[in-house]
This record gives sequence, structure tokens and C-alpha cells, in this order.
Amino acid sequence: MSFDQLYKEYWNKVFRVCMGYVNDRDWAKDISQETFLTVLQQLPNFRNESLIGTWIFRIAANHCLRQLEKRNRFPNEDFPPEIADVPDHPPDINVGLLYQYIAELPEVDRLIISMELEEIAQAEIARVVGLTDTNVRVRIHRIKEKLSAKFISYGQR
Repeated sequence: MSFDQLYKEYWNKVFRVCMGYVNDRDWAKDISQETFLTVLQQLPNFRNESLIGTWIFRIAANHCLRQLEKRNRFPNEDFPPEIADVPDHPPDINVGLLYQYIAELPEVDRLIISMELEEIAQAEIARVVGLTDTNVRVRIHRIKEKLSAKFISYGQR
């Protein structure tokens, strides 16, 4: 598969995974671009030991984690994160609030639920995060319960 095809197929998915980590539209776009720069540079080295999507999502997760680490080391209180409203969602869900709640989850849970929302196969999610398929299913169920409870406490359903 060519880089252009990968970019077209995975850009929106990678962007939404990044949004799950950073909850800031511009920052998520920047990290997504960094992800695809890495993909472009490393594509010749891809060994087909996993699905290409698994590899791309792991790169995206690593970039997100590095950016969050940098931000924690050098906090900038002057610019609060923007709550983004991403298109293509049911009108009764406050997407900005969903991303805020996802951003509050522990690191692995953020990655798991972001990939689940992208309809990535649970077996592939398990390979990315290094858990068993069963453990991923259980985690997804618990994460959804946590997010639902937050929406209910906020008055959303």
C-alpha cells in the first residue's frame, strides 16, 4: 500500500486517537502530522509483523505520549486547551465533552477507547497495547461504564 493510500485511509482515525489523548484540535493535528512523517520515513522498514494499522496507531500513541510528557515538563498556563467539536457524530452527544472525559482516563485506557471508537478490531487493539483479547474486552466495557457515568453526572445521555 502506498503512503498516499495509508494517509487517506488512516488520517481521520489517527487524528481522533490523538484527540483522545490531548483534547485539542490543533495539537492533535500537529501530532497526527508528526505521526505520518514518521510513517513516511519508516515505511520502508515496516516488517509486516503486525497489521499496518496497528503499527500506525502505535506510532501515533508514542507521539502523543511524548508530547504530553513535554507539556508536563514545560507547562504553559497561558493557553488553555480548546474543546473541539469534531464533525460526523450523533447530534445528542457532546463530542468536546467526550474528548475531555477520554483525556482524563489513564494512558492505556485512552488508547483502547480511542481505537474502539475508530472500530479497530479488538484483537488489533490487544496487539497495540500488549494485552490479551479478553482483557481488552473487559477494559472496553469498564471504560464505557466510566464514560457513561460521567455523562450521566453531567446531565448528558
